[in-house]
Amino acid sequence: MIQTLKVVRHLMTKVSNARSEWKFVAVDMAGHGLSSHRPPGVFYTFPAYVADVRRIIEALQWKRFSIIGHSMGGNVAGMFSALYPDMVDSVVLLDSYGFLPTDSKDLHKAMTRGFEEMLQFEKNKEEKSAKVYTYENAVMRLLAANPSLSEQSAHILLERGLTRVEGGVVFTRDYRINLKNIARLSLEQSLELQSRIRARILVVLAEEGFEKMFSEPEQKKFTSVLLQGYKDRQGRVVNVPGDHHVHLNTPENVAQIVTDFLQEEATLQSINTAMDTQSAKL
Repeated sequence: MIQTLKVVRHLMTKVSNARSEWKFVAVDMAGHGLSSHRPPGVFYTFPAYVADVRRIIEALQWKRFSIIGHSMGGNVAGMFSALYPDMVDSVVLLDSYGFLPTDSKDLHKAMTRGFEEMLQFEKNKEEKSAKVYTYENAVMRLLAANPSLSEQSAHILLERGLTRVEGGVVFTRDYRINLKNIARLSLEQSLELQSRIRARILVVLAEEGFEKMFSEPEQKKFTSVLLQGYKDRQGRVVNVPGDHHVHLNTPENVAQIVTDFLQEEATLQSINTAMDTQSAKL
C-alpha cells in the first residue's frame, strides 16, 4: 500500500512462489499519483492520511488485513496499526520506522515552519501555473529531485505521476505534500502509540536508506529506541543492501523477505482456523 499498484506488482512478481490468492490494493494517497488533492488551505498530515485509509477499508468492507508502507506510508501504517490494532494482522515497514518523532523542544519550530511554508505556497500559486514538461524532461526532473531512484523506477512512478496536457505533460502531485508536516509527535507519544500495535511487525531497513539520507540529525537518536520497541514486541528487523527506494530499484532484495513474512501469517491463520474447527467438533 501507499505506493502505486505498479510498484507493488513490480515487487511481488519477483517472487515465484507468491500466493496467487493474495489480494493487493495499492493506494495513491491524497495529493499523490492520480488521487485528488486536498482542498485549498488544507494541510497534508499523517492523521489525515490515516483517516483516508480508514475510509478505504470501510469501502472495501475489510475486517482484517495486513498493511505495507514505504517511507511516509510506513508512518501512516504505523499510526493506523496503533489506532486500529484489531484490524491489522501484520504490518511491514519498508525503510521506515512507523513513526518519526520530533524533539518536544522543537515542536513549535516545525509547526511554525509548516504554517509559513503554506502561506508562501499560496502566494506563489497565485502567480504561477503548472509547468509543462516534455516526458523526457519530466523524467530528468524526477531523478534530480530523487537521486536514489533508478531510471526504470522513475518511469514506473511516472505512469501515474504525469498527465498529458496541450504541449506536453504536467506532474499530478500536489506540491503541498512537500511542505513541513505540522502534526508532530514527540518520542513519548510515538512510543505510547507503538505500544498499542498488536500486529506482527517486519521492519526492512536499507543500508543506504532513510536514516543516512533523510533523517534530521536530532531524529537519529530516536530510531534505535523505536527499533528496540519493535524487537521487545517480537518484531523482526532486517537490514538489506540498497537505498531508500530499494523496494522499487532492486525489489529482489526485499520481495522474498516480505513474502515469507506474510506467508507465515497465512500459515498461522490456517492453523488457527483448523484448531477452531476441531474445537467446534469436540
